[in-house]
Amino acid sequence: MTANIIYKGTLRCEATHLQSESVIETDAPTDNRGKGERFSPTDLLCVSLATCIVTTIGIKAADMNIDLTNTKVEVTKHMLPDPRRVAKIEVDLNMPASFQLDEKDRIVLERVGNNCPVTKSLHPDMEVIIKYNW
Repeated sequence: MTANIIYKGTLRCEATHLQSESVIETDAPTDNRGKGERFSPTDLLCVSLATCIVTTIGIKAADMNIDLTNTKVEVTKHMLPDPRRVAKIEVDLNMPASFQLDEKDRIVLERVGNNCPVTKSLHPDMEVIIKYNW
C-alpha cells in the first residue's frame, strides 16, 4: 500500500504517505463547489507530471555529472467541462541562467523527461506540452 486517505468532509481529503508519514490535504476547486484552499486532485495530477519530469531528468543528469539544482518548473492545467476532466497540461522547465549544456546533452535530458513514468501513465487523449527553457 502507498497511502491512507481519509475523507474529512466538506470536499477535503487527507492523504498520508505510509513510508514517510508526510501528509497532503486536498480540496475541491472553487469552480467545482470546493474551497480551493489546498491542491485539488487534478492539480496534483499536474504537479505529479511536472515533478516526475524534473526528477527523472535529475536522475539522468546526476549520472552525467550535471547539477540541475534551482531548475524551476511551472505547470498549467486546462480543464474541459463535459465530462469534467484535465484536457491539457503545460509544463515549462526553466533551467538556471548560468546553466550551459551542449545540444547532445540537452537532447538526452529532454528525451528522458518526455518519457517519465507519469507521462507514460496519462491517457493518450490528454494533450501534454513540455517546454525546456535552456
